[in-house]
Amino acid sequence: MTVTLEVAEGVGTIRLDRPPMNALDTATQDRLKELAEEATAREDVRAVVLYGGEKVFAAGADIKEMEAMDHTAMVLRSRALQDSFTAVARIPKPVVAAVTGYALGGGCELALCADYRIAGENAKLGQPEILLGLIPGAGGTQRLARLIGPSKAKDLIFTGRQVRADEALTLGLVDRVVPAAEVYEQAHAWAARLAKGPALALRAAKESVDTGLETDIETGLAVERSWFAGLFATEDRQRGMRSFVEDGPGKAKFL
Repeated sequence: MTVTLEVAEGVGTIRLDRPPMNALDTATQDRLKELAEEATAREDVRAVVLYGGEKVFAAGADIKEMEAMDHTAMVLRSRALQDSFTAVARIPKPVVAAVTGYALGGGCELALCADYRIAGENAKLGQPEILLGLIPGAGGTQRLARLIGPSKAKDLIFTGRQVRADEALTLGLVDRVVPAAEVYEQAHAWAARLAKGPALALRAAKESVDTGLETDIETGLAVERSWFAGLFATEDRQRGMRSFVEDGPGKAKFL
Protein backbone atom coordinates (compact mmCIF):
# COMPACT_ATOMS: atom_id res chain seq x y z
CA MET A 1 0.00 0.00 0.00
CA THR A 2 1.22 3.52 -0.83
CA VAL A 3 -0.66 5.00 2.14
CA THR A 4 -1.48 3.30 5.43
CA LEU A 5 -3.44 4.12 8.57
CA GLU A 6 -2.16 2.91 11.92
CA VAL A 7 -4.10 3.62 15.11
CA ALA A 8 -2.77 3.59 18.66
CA GLU A 9 -4.15 5.23 21.80
CA GLY A 10 -6.58 7.42 19.92
CA VAL A 11 -4.06 8.71 17.36
CA GLY A 12 -4.30 7.65 13.73
CA THR A 13 -1.13 8.01 11.68
CA ILE A 14 -1.73 8.37 7.94
CA ARG A 15 1.64 7.37 6.52
CA LEU A 16 2.77 7.95 2.94
CA ASP A 17 4.96 5.07 1.83
CA ARG A 18 5.91 5.31 -1.84
CA PRO A 19 9.71 5.33 -2.00
CA PRO A 20 11.88 7.08 -2.74
CA MET A 21 10.10 10.46 -2.65
CA ASN A 22 6.45 9.67 -1.86
CA ALA A 23 5.36 10.99 -5.25
CA LEU A 24 1.59 11.45 -5.21
CA ASP A 25 0.35 9.48 -8.21
CA THR A 26 -3.36 8.91 -8.81
CA ALA A 27 -3.42 5.62 -6.90
CA THR A 28 -1.82 7.32 -3.88
CA GLN A 29 -4.29 10.19 -4.09
CA ASP A 30 -7.23 7.78 -4.16
CA ARG A 31 -5.85 5.79 -1.25
CA LEU A 32 -5.30 8.98 0.72
CA LYS A 33 -8.96 9.88 0.26
CA GLU A 34 -10.06 6.41 1.42
CA LEU A 35 -8.01 6.59 4.59
CA ALA A 36 -9.03 10.18 5.36
CA GLU A 37 -12.65 9.04 5.19
CA GLU A 38 -11.83 6.02 7.35
CA ALA A 39 -10.13 8.23 9.94
CA THR A 40 -13.20 10.46 9.90
CA ALA A 41 -15.56 7.56 10.53
CA ARG A 42 -13.58 5.59 13.12
CA GLU A 43 -14.47 6.38 16.72
CA ASP A 44 -11.11 5.08 17.94
CA VAL A 45 -9.35 7.79 15.91
CA ARG A 46 -9.56 11.03 17.87
CA ALA A 47 -6.62 12.88 16.29
CA VAL A 48 -4.50 12.35 13.17
CA VAL A 49 -0.84 12.66 12.19
CA LEU A 50 0.15 13.02 8.51
CA TYR A 51 3.63 11.59 8.02
CA GLY A 52 5.87 10.70 5.12
CA GLY A 53 8.70 9.02 6.99
CA GLU A 54 12.05 10.10 8.35
CA LYS A 55 13.54 11.42 5.10
CA VAL A 56 10.76 13.02 3.05
CA PHE A 57 7.17 14.14 3.49
CA ALA A 58 6.16 14.18 -0.18
CA ALA A 59 8.10 15.67 -3.07
CA GLY A 60 4.96 16.36 -5.12
CA ALA A 61 2.93 14.80 -7.88
CA ASP A 62 4.17 11.98 -10.09
CA ILE A 63 5.43 14.12 -12.97
CA LYS A 64 5.98 11.17 -15.31
CA GLU A 65 2.34 10.17 -14.87
CA MET A 66 1.13 13.75 -15.35
CA GLU A 67 3.30 14.37 -18.40
CA ALA A 68 1.42 11.65 -20.25
CA MET A 69 -1.98 13.24 -19.53
CA ASP A 70 -3.69 15.59 -21.96
CA HIS A 71 -6.26 18.27 -21.29
CA THR A 72 -9.22 15.91 -21.43
CA ALA A 73 -7.58 13.47 -19.02
CA MET A 74 -6.85 16.22 -16.50
CA VAL A 75 -10.34 17.69 -16.78
CA LEU A 76 -11.59 14.27 -15.73
CA ARG A 77 -8.94 13.85 -13.01
CA SER A 78 -8.66 17.30 -11.44
CA ARG A 79 -11.81 16.98 -9.35
CA ALA A 80 -10.66 13.65 -7.89
CA LEU A 81 -7.27 15.21 -7.15
CA GLN A 82 -8.83 18.05 -5.19
CA ASP A 83 -11.33 15.75 -3.51
CA SER A 84 -8.57 13.55 -2.10
CA PHE A 85 -6.95 16.53 -0.37
CA THR A 86 -10.28 18.01 0.70
CA ALA A 87 -11.10 14.71 2.41
CA VAL A 88 -8.00 15.25 4.57
CA ALA A 89 -8.83 18.89 5.26
CA ARG A 90 -12.34 17.91 6.34
CA ILE A 91 -11.36 15.26 8.86
CA PRO A 92 -13.42 16.61 11.80
CA LYS A 93 -10.64 15.92 14.28
CA PRO A 94 -7.31 17.62 15.05
CA VAL A 95 -4.78 16.90 12.28
CA VAL A 96 -1.05 17.62 12.45
CA ALA A 97 1.44 17.31 9.61
CA ALA A 98 4.86 15.93 10.58
CA VAL A 99 7.09 17.35 7.83
CA THR A 100 10.58 16.02 7.17
CA GLY A 101 12.64 16.73 4.09
CA TYR A 102 10.79 17.85 0.97
CA ALA A 103 7.16 18.96 1.02
CA LEU A 104 6.80 20.33 -2.48
CA GLY A 105 3.86 20.80 -4.81
CA GLY A 106 1.24 18.27 -3.78
CA GLY A 107 3.29 17.51 -0.70
CA CYS A 108 3.07 21.11 0.45
CA GLU A 109 -0.63 21.14 -0.41
CA LEU A 110 -1.14 18.05 1.73
CA ALA A 111 0.58 19.73 4.68
CA LEU A 112 -1.72 22.72 4.17
CA CYS A 113 -4.69 20.42 4.81
CA ALA A 114 -3.56 19.91 8.42
CA ASP A 115 -4.57 22.10 11.34
CA TYR A 116 -0.98 22.37 12.58
CA ARG A 117 2.41 21.75 10.98
CA ILE A 118 5.58 20.62 12.75
CA ALA A 119 8.65 20.69 10.50
CA GLY A 120 12.11 19.25 10.85
CA GLU A 121 15.12 21.50 10.52
CA ASN A 122 15.81 19.69 7.23
CA ALA A 123 12.41 20.55 5.74
CA LYS A 124 11.98 22.38 2.45
CA LEU A 125 8.55 23.51 1.35
CA GLY A 126 7.25 25.13 -1.78
CA GLN A 127 4.83 25.25 -4.69
CA PRO A 128 7.06 24.79 -7.76
CA GLU A 129 4.26 24.11 -10.26
CA ILE A 130 4.93 27.40 -12.09
CA LEU A 131 8.28 25.94 -13.19
CA LEU A 132 6.30 23.30 -15.09
CA GLY A 133 4.04 25.87 -16.72
CA LEU A 134 1.26 25.06 -14.23
CA ILE A 135 -0.32 26.31 -11.04
CA PRO A 136 -1.03 24.35 -7.86
CA GLY A 137 -4.06 22.15 -8.49
CA ALA A 138 -4.75 20.40 -5.17
CA GLY A 139 -5.83 23.46 -3.20
CA GLY A 140 -2.55 25.34 -3.01
CA THR A 141 -3.78 28.64 -4.46
CA GLN A 142 -6.60 28.68 -1.92
CA ARG A 143 -5.24 27.16 1.30
CA LEU A 144 -1.81 28.80 1.09
CA ALA A 145 -3.30 32.27 0.63
CA ARG A 146 -5.66 31.72 3.55
CA LEU A 147 -2.82 30.54 5.76
CA ILE A 148 -0.05 33.08 5.08
CA GLY A 149 -1.87 35.86 3.22
CA PRO A 150 -2.22 36.58 -0.51
CA SER A 151 1.01 38.48 -1.17
CA LYS A 152 3.26 35.93 0.51
CA ALA A 153 1.38 33.10 -1.18
CA LYS A 154 1.75 34.78 -4.56
CA ASP A 155 5.49 35.15 -4.02
CA LEU A 156 5.86 31.40 -3.44
CA ILE A 157 3.47 30.44 -6.24
CA PHE A 158 4.78 32.97 -8.81
CA THR A 159 8.45 32.12 -8.25
CA GLY A 160 8.15 28.42 -7.44
CA ARG A 161 10.96 28.84 -4.94
CA GLN A 162 11.56 26.48 -2.04
CA VAL A 163 11.79 27.75 1.52
CA ARG A 164 13.73 26.18 4.35
CA ALA A 165 12.16 25.45 7.70
CA ASP A 166 13.26 28.70 9.35
CA GLU A 167 11.74 30.86 6.61
CA ALA A 168 8.62 28.68 6.55
CA LEU A 169 8.23 29.38 10.27
CA THR A 170 8.62 33.12 9.72
CA LEU A 171 6.03 33.05 6.94
CA GLY A 172 3.58 31.09 9.08
CA LEU A 173 3.71 28.16 6.68
CA VAL A 174 4.75 25.88 9.56
CA ASP A 175 4.03 26.29 13.26
CA ARG A 176 7.04 24.68 14.92
CA VAL A 177 10.56 23.68 13.84
CA VAL A 178 12.35 20.87 15.66
CA PRO A 179 15.32 18.57 14.99
CA ALA A 180 14.45 16.22 12.15
CA ALA A 181 14.72 13.14 14.36
CA GLU A 182 12.04 14.54 16.69
CA VAL A 183 9.39 15.51 14.13
CA TYR A 184 7.15 12.45 14.39
CA GLU A 185 7.54 12.17 18.15
CA GLN A 186 6.48 15.77 18.69
CA ALA A 187 3.64 15.57 16.18
CA HIS A 188 2.36 12.40 17.82
CA ALA A 189 2.56 14.05 21.25
CA TRP A 190 0.52 17.01 19.96
CA ALA A 191 -2.10 14.64 18.57
CA ALA A 192 -2.10 12.38 21.66
CA ARG A 193 -2.76 15.34 23.95
CA LEU A 194 -5.79 16.37 21.91
CA ALA A 195 -6.98 12.77 21.55
CA LYS A 196 -7.70 12.91 25.29
CA GLY A 197 -9.83 16.02 24.89
CA PRO A 198 -13.59 16.44 24.35
CA ALA A 199 -14.10 15.07 20.85
CA LEU A 200 -17.31 16.91 19.98
CA ALA A 201 -16.03 20.25 21.28
CA LEU A 202 -12.86 19.86 19.23
CA ARG A 203 -14.96 19.07 16.18
CA ALA A 204 -17.08 22.15 16.87
CA ALA A 205 -14.01 24.35 17.25
CA LYS A 206 -12.48 23.11 13.99
CA GLU A 207 -15.69 23.50 11.99
CA SER A 208 -16.34 26.96 13.42
CA VAL A 209 -12.86 28.24 12.54
CA ASP A 210 -12.80 26.65 9.09
CA THR A 211 -16.30 27.76 8.16
CA GLY A 212 -15.59 31.27 9.39
CA LEU A 213 -12.53 31.52 7.14
CA GLU A 214 -14.61 30.53 4.13
CA THR A 215 -17.56 32.87 4.63
CA ASP A 216 -18.60 36.24 6.05
CA ILE A 217 -18.33 36.95 9.77
CA GLU A 218 -22.09 36.90 10.37
CA THR A 219 -22.34 33.38 9.00
CA GLY A 220 -19.28 32.36 10.98
CA LEU A 221 -20.77 33.76 14.16
CA ALA A 222 -24.01 31.88 13.51
CA VAL A 223 -22.08 28.62 13.15
CA GLU A 224 -20.16 29.35 16.35
CA ARG A 225 -23.37 30.23 18.21
CA SER A 226 -25.08 27.02 17.11
CA TRP A 227 -22.18 24.81 18.15
CA PHE A 228 -21.65 26.69 21.44
CA ALA A 229 -25.25 26.21 22.52
CA GLY A 230 -25.38 22.64 21.24
CA LEU A 231 -22.41 21.59 23.32
CA PHE A 232 -24.44 22.27 26.45
CA ALA A 233 -26.31 19.04 25.64
CA THR A 234 -23.15 16.91 25.81
CA GLU A 235 -21.75 14.76 28.57
CA ASP A 236 -18.32 16.23 27.94
CA ARG A 237 -19.62 19.70 28.81
CA GLN A 238 -21.14 18.39 32.02
CA ARG A 239 -17.95 16.54 32.89
CA GLY A 240 -15.73 19.53 32.13
CA MET A 241 -17.75 22.02 34.14
CA ARG A 242 -18.24 19.66 37.06
CA SER A 243 -14.50 19.02 37.20
CA PHE A 244 -13.78 22.74 37.10
CA VAL A 245 -16.14 23.45 39.99
CA GLU A 246 -15.00 20.51 42.10
CA ASP A 247 -11.29 20.21 41.28
CA GLY A 248 -10.21 23.42 39.54
CA PRO A 249 -9.33 24.16 35.90
CA GLY A 250 -7.65 21.77 33.50
CA LYS A 251 -8.25 18.52 35.38
CA ALA A 252 -11.26 17.08 33.55
CA LYS A 253 -10.90 13.65 31.98
CA PHE A 254 -12.99 13.05 28.88
CA LEU A 255 -14.13 9.76 27.41
